[in-house]
Amino acid sequence: MAILSSFGTAWAAKDQLVIGATQYPSNLNPNHEAITSKDYVLGFVYRQATAFNGEGKNVCLLCTDFPTIENGLAKIETHDDGSKGIAITFKIHPKATWGDGVPVTAKDVLFTWNLGRQKEAGFLSLDAYDRYEKIDVVDDKTVVLHTKTVRSDYNELGRFRILPEHVEGPIVKSVGVAEYPKNTAYNRASTTPGLYNGPYLIKEVQSGSTVVLEPNPYWFGKAPYFKRIVIRTIENSAALQANILSGDVDFAPGDGVGLTTDQVLELEKAHRDKFDFIYKPSYTYEHIDLQKNNPILQDKRVRQALLFAINRKALTDKLFDSREPVADTFLAPISPFYDNSVPKFTYDPKKAAALLEDAGWKIGHDKIRVNAQGQRLSLDFGTTAGNKVRELVQQVLQSQWREVGIEVVIKNEPGRTFFGETARKRTYSGLALYAWTSDPDEPPVRNLHTSAIPVEGNNWAGNNIAAFSNPQFDAALDKLLVELDPAARKPLWFELQKIYVEELPVLPLFFRVQPFALPKWLKGIEPTGSGVSTHWAETWHAI
Repeated sequence: MAILSSFGTAWAAKDQLVIGATQYPSNLNPNHEAITSKDYVLGFVYRQATAFNGEGKNVCLLCTDFPTIENGLAKIETHDDGSKGIAITFKIHPKATWGDGVPVTAKDVLFTWNLGRQKEAGFLSLDAYDRYEKIDVVDDKTVVLHTKTVRSDYNELGRFRILPEHVEGPIVKSVGVAEYPKNTAYNRASTTPGLYNGPYLIKEVQSGSTVVLEPNPYWFGKAPYFKRIVIRTIENSAALQANILSGDVDFAPGDGVGLTTDQVLELEKAHRDKFDFIYKPSYTYEHIDLQKNNPILQDKRVRQALLFAINRKALTDKLFDSREPVADTFLAPISPFYDNSVPKFTYDPKKAAALLEDAGWKIGHDKIRVNAQGQRLSLDFGTTAGNKVRELVQQVLQSQWREVGIEVVIKNEPGRTFFGETARKRTYSGLALYAWTSDPDEPPVRNLHTSAIPVEGNNWAGNNIAAFSNPQFDAALDKLLVELDPAARKPLWFELQKIYVEELPVLPLFFRVQPFALPKWLKGIEPTGSGVSTHWAETWHAI
């Protein structure tokens, strides 16, 4: 039976979905690099232990029962030395299977844990594995994880991303741990079925261009509706929008690799009859990393001046119809732990100019500031090329900074290069614009703790790309991690935010919404506000 599409033309019952994305993942290993485009693709084919749903609730994906102290699956225990930890019973779904028919078992958990604790393995989150002093195997589908300390985030298991021992184990044995990141089958043989345990499998990869998915015959959950999903990379967001309007692409993700908020707002004004619109508040914030080794940016007065010189409120009002709030700290205003009392860097170009004068930067002959040695106050400024809104933000900031005597030179790169090399290895010389994503009220270990700084010694693992290292911040964060009492946690959250605003390791811009323009025939997509919607891709369907 033919059905009328949202564009008014007839189409047969739809069993293929074409998705347009602005970034192509630089790798597909669940434990390497924090890249939204990778997480989006993996959401279709890979199930991590747990994830946050659209209600902000942490729920099981690969487990059968979410472990809590209340239900007895997590218990505080005393170690031989008198210290305390938590024993967490993790039950793998009895039907959980890799895409080649091999069951997901405790053997995979142990393999991943042993590998993840070794810095040379280059895992994104060393803490996700090193927090456990031992793991006991109860049976093939049940393990007990013993934490070294009492942890407030004891059941945040989404970072424990189990790998298939029968596929990756022989690689580690053959090449060694240090060479594993370069040789993982997720990158060298990414269509291998045994790498995945989700509702879909990766059937075809055209590097830098296309990923094709088809249903996983060994998937243990609800059978997915679509027989084929094509994820097509269109790095220019304006071209992506044109492809959606032409019908060549069905929709673009609102999860950070699709249309920008301003584009979705534009679609809503002109095509309300064709799409359903969702603007989900999120914990993702756009910010600018500062190269800490750049002498100019080592001066806190310059960092403060950079922020005082930009009108972030006017920027978000104009571009996003006031839907994306200005970021004062790393924590979103929707969080109950957000501290509204922290100092605000409201737009004040006179204050910015005074700070620069005090730092020794005087206006030069061409109105760009110079110091006593004649050095120009000039900084390179990079982001993901083709992202329309980021490039527009760059231009606005470039203009506003020039008004106070700061020159920025825009140098952008494709997303896979920017995230795969430039940001991760901190090879940029000045400023780097991108977003940090976190789970609801997740302590900022991944992004701001010293232990999470990517360096050559840990194979560039970790997501503290700004290389922020502050003993007071680390100490407060370490206390927060072991504090179970919500009342006692709140002042620690406040202390972290105050240190962040005082030190200004990055320039916070605004918290994003997840903007979705969904064709009216496509149903079942639930934005989360933190992770990717593809974790529940088996619920997607056409009408």
